[in-house]
Amino acid sequence: MQAEDASFIRQLCRAAAQGLRDGWQVLRKRGPSQFQFWLIALMIGVAAGFAALFFRKGITALQGLVYGTDDVTRLHSLAEQLPWYWILMLPVAGGLVVGLILHHFTPDARVRSVADVIEGAAMAEGRVERREGLASAAASLITLGTGGSSGREGPVVHLAGVISSWVSDRIHADGVTGRDLLGCAVAAAVSASFNAPIAGALFALEVVLRHFAVHAFAPIVIASVAGTVINRLEFGDVTEFALPQASALEFYAELPAFLILGLVCGVVAAALMRAIFLAEDVASHVQLKLRLPRWLRPAGAGLLLGAIAIWFPHIIGVGYETTSAALTGALLWHEAVVFAVLKVAAVAITIGGRMGGGVFSPSLMVGALTGLAFGHMATAVFPDVSGAYTLYALAGMGAVAAAVLGAPISTTLIVFELTGDWQTGLAVMVAVSMSTALGSKLVRRSFFLTQLMRRGIRLAAGPQDYLLAMFRVRALMRPPDHERAADETQCWSLIEQGVYIDVTTTLEAAMPMFERAGVRFLPVVTLAGGDQPPELQGALFHVDALKAYNRALAAVSEEEHS
Repeated sequence: MQAEDASFIRQLCRAAAQGLRDGWQVLRKRGPSQFQFWLIALMIGVAAGFAALFFRKGITALQGLVYGTDDVTRLHSLAEQLPWYWILMLPVAGGLVVGLILHHFTPDARVRSVADVIEGAAMAEGRVERREGLASAAASLITLGTGGSSGREGPVVHLAGVISSWVSDRIHADGVTGRDLLGCAVAAAVSASFNAPIAGALFALEVVLRHFAVHAFAPIVIASVAGTVINRLEFGDVTEFALPQASALEFYAELPAFLILGLVCGVVAAALMRAIFLAEDVASHVQLKLRLPRWLRPAGAGLLLGAIAIWFPHIIGVGYETTSAALTGALLWHEAVVFAVLKVAAVAITIGGRMGGGVFSPSLMVGALTGLAFGHMATAVFPDVSGAYTLYALAGMGAVAAAVLGAPISTTLIVFELTGDWQTGLAVMVAVSMSTALGSKLVRRSFFLTQLMRRGIRLAAGPQDYLLAMFRVRALMRPPDHERAADETQCWSLIEQGVYIDVTTTLEAAMPMFERAGVRFLPVVTLAGGDQPPELQGALFHVDALKAYNRALAAVSEEEHS
């Protein structure tokens, strides 16, 4: 028996040795590059985590300077004690500085945020604008520090994208690697902002990359954990919001109430998003009508905010104090309703006035207030089958935010990680699912995708829709000296019929023209303007356009399923 045992042990040792040798060969051939990539992901996670931390500390320092407090959880209570003229003028002064920053450092005086990061992931090989991104971060910091009513996650996410874009350019990363590194930076920034490592990783996958490819999961998780560590080294292992007690569903008969709450939150989320878009349109119209310089637009928005804040300082800043009050049930029904309406208006003014900031934190506040108001009514009508009305505030917080972001999975997890309450998952999931389903019908999928749609960037329908806009006609056309160029006489014949395309356009304009005209190729011209005839540059063949489009679709599919 002992001999058999010894023989078995020797076999195990030989198998282990062979496994080590095979592993070493794999490490030599493929391991270092993979390890190097994960190391880069870790460094990006640390850098993005520190960027989020410094951004948050910068807001706190500025608020302490102008409002006389460094405790953002009690900002509006302390602001109530300030003179009315100080509350009125602070957002105006902040808006003026913001306007000057955006005027000098961005071509369109617009703050960059999550929507631009999504666009960079889809259409710019994981890169975002750097100069504009840094200016946007500075503008958003000033906005939030001087009374703007928005959130800090939007500028932080774009700031993290600036870091990853710099790294991607330094290492000459291709599109897949650039997108993965962008996801790492976003995950770390969200995790560091909210102390939510799970939700940070899923947010990057669900919202920014918009796929759950296995190859991207490991580096994104590494970066997310790094960002969380940065947060906890500074603030400790604490949740953003403290609940007085663990909530629980008293009876399963209460679940239909959360279904109804989800529908209500979907409507509220759509109202919040539409209010922002309406405010942008109105502000642009007023600016054009009055011929105001664009750097004055944020100051005008600050004046409106300051006027509201004189009577309702609850709208100032991120709104953590009011959100906490809603989650703990410290507000009455009418207070919750009034504060929710005012917060929607304040957020619309802030973002529509191009002051800067994000929408996630405001949507949490509006959702908590909506849920609390609904909970007051539900528990009053059906007291025998109702639990605590604060549970409705928690579910509403997640439901509105999920509909605004178009991210039910990561938002649900963020709510759990922000509060530390994992026992109420059933209620939150029910409300989130209903609000997301309804909100995506009332607004184009999410706030960010609708923002891009309003700029003419159609990402909501998927790569089959937006990939066409990535191919320039100039890059795909056959010039006149090409060995298989189009016949010049036929080209001029088509031009005389009005069938041609400008050299500066993309396949997004060319493909519908192929369908309408039913031709094999389109003449590509340069329009001289006036009475000058167009100048023939070459021809775009339908088969060349289809080949490029199919290759791009195949590459996207390979990335998403790898």
